[in-house]
Amino acid sequence: MVRTPEELAAMRPSLGEVVLVPTMGALHSGHRRLISLAREKRDRAAPTAAHGSATVVVSIFVNPLQFSPGEDYDRYPRDFAADLEVCAEEGVDVVYAPSVEAVYPGEQIVRVDSGAMGRVLEGEFRPGFFEGVLTVVAKLFHMVQPDMAVFGQKDAQQLAVIRRMVRDLNMPITILAAPTVREEDGLATSSRNVYLSPQERHNALALSRALLAGADASVTGPIGIRSAARAVLDEAAEASPPVVVDYLALVDPETFTEVSSDYRGEAVLAVAAWVGDTRLIDNVPLTL
Repeated sequence: MVRTPEELAAMRPSLGEVVLVPTMGALHSGHRRLISLAREKRDRAAPTAAHGSATVVVSIFVNPLQFSPGEDYDRYPRDFAADLEVCAEEGVDVVYAPSVEAVYPGEQIVRVDSGAMGRVLEGEFRPGFFEGVLTVVAKLFHMVQPDMAVFGQKDAQQLAVIRRMVRDLNMPITILAAPTVREEDGLATSSRNVYLSPQERHNALALSRALLAGADASVTGPIGIRSAARAVLDEAAEASPPVVVDYLALVDPETFTEVSSDYRGEAVLAVAAWVGDTRLIDNVPLTL
């Protein structure tokens, strides 16, 4: 376990090729899938890597820069001892868990702007969110110096803006995506699921049902996809507690702009909604 950038920098030459899994802790089965993918890449890289070694690094850092005032930064789930157990079970080599002061030693004046693609959907409902995400990811990339980094498809817009940052800023890092992991009932795994009461959790299943309905209607085109998904969410809006939708969007997977009614190609059907006091997101990739 490493706590400071200086300690990590001293260790870095001995790590060989590095696969990084950035997390905010509260590790669950979705994170285990990310780590599993990282471990696979490490084991494939090791025979040809520098010094014959390759390393999986998991970072654990709850990033204050991506939380707006009034959001759940203070109550965000934290269980560092349990996180270390997960990392040990999953064969992680290094856990990097810096303090806020280590990541932000002073006021963070310079930040990474996500551009137009980060100001729609999540960016519209959480102003400054992607600026905070990209800034901390850039910092982690500089500190860890990974060859590859693994992110989840569940956070599809985040994945897209990170890929764009890496491309636009010429970062020599390969970004890998792990498919969304779901519970047996279809709910996407999330650290925030622990906030849900039993009834809220039941009602939250409307998000995955709406996405499935949209996917089943993919042969009807964008209008049919949106209509099928919206019908499920409209019904859930009448539940108690209601599912209150922030957005339902069918978007281009690279720009996250809404696709036209005659669009053909790859797309993402994305949803964000409140169930009680908990905000959840989910998405499904589609081919039209």
